[in-house]
Amino acid sequence: MNIRTIDWKNNKIRIIDQTKLPLRLVYINIDRLEDLWQAIKIMQVRGAPALGAVAGLGMYLGIKDYVCSDWSKFSRKLNAVAKYIGSSRPTARNLFWGIERVLAVALANKEQPISKIKQIMLAEAKLIMHQDMVACRKIGAYGAKLLKDNSRVLTICNAGILASIDYGTALGVIYSAQAQGKNIKVFSSETRPLLQGARLSTWELHKQGIDVTLIADNTAAKLMRDGQIDMVITGADRIAANGDTANKIGTFNLAVLAKYHKIPFYVSAPRSTFDLKIKNKAGIKIEIRKPDEITSILFKKDVAPKKARVFNPVFDVTPHQLISGIITDKGIIRMPYSQNIRETLRKE
Repeated sequence: MNIRTIDWKNNKIRIIDQTKLPLRLVYINIDRLEDLWQAIKIMQVRGAPALGAVAGLGMYLGIKDYVCSDWSKFSRKLNAVAKYIGSSRPTARNLFWGIERVLAVALANKEQPISKIKQIMLAEAKLIMHQDMVACRKIGAYGAKLLKDNSRVLTICNAGILASIDYGTALGVIYSAQAQGKNIKVFSSETRPLLQGARLSTWELHKQGIDVTLIADNTAAKLMRDGQIDMVITGADRIAANGDTANKIGTFNLAVLAKYHKIPFYVSAPRSTFDLKIKNKAGIKIEIRKPDEITSILFKKDVAPKKARVFNPVFDVTPHQLISGIITDKGIIRMPYSQNIRETLRKE
């Protein structure tokens, strides 16, 4: 499927509006920072690698029309833009990584004219996009080695083309296996409350010609018990130094079930998703979203009383002890994670 989730076109950020899928494939052109913030907040653009790329572009978008010749003043504007973009969503490490990368190149070139710094920032944001494309294909190549012909894989949420620039992490493993001539059957968990597994993963897997079956989230245990699942592969939004991994709510459930049924459970993520400043799950901030995501079906039909008390965390954290391996663009990391994560990520 020849699509790009994020691009820079005509001095604007071009994204696929993922709230319109699967019924319509709609592109949005964004040239205001406020519109980008909103697009991230309501998940018109989402997925850890994609958020890193769009955050980098957002840093440039926020300053491209700002007029000044003084670094001190320009620096204050940069920091304000960074803080604003970072306030959109708190959990995905890549969002902040993208901000930090573009900030860093600006700081490293502070002796240059402001106009030159702006162009350097844009070039860095474009480099982030290119590197994501390369990293996802490396993840796919490493991960595909784990899959045999006719492997049956369970996944959750969307860690595919729509969560990256054009390939994906967890689903990138599937696409790489397919390219090697392997037949892979995928079971896609619907992923309540916003149904990314149903709306996004099932849509793109079908477009890619992958054998995909959509299941309700609470069907996973039955499939595992019946011997229908060979492996679970998920994406990640933030990985602590010890391997504890934040991902879409419900991922922890699958990890516990996989452990009970002796099924390998793998996480797929680029180097940019790791946060080595956080020792373990205790340092990962979990985003809590509005109740109406749960009390309605995609905001269109109420399924609970208006006054129902609601708890709506977007992510949960899978303890590293439940993870069989972490598939990265530097290789597959296995236990002991505290040691092997640092060693693997140092590789060039």
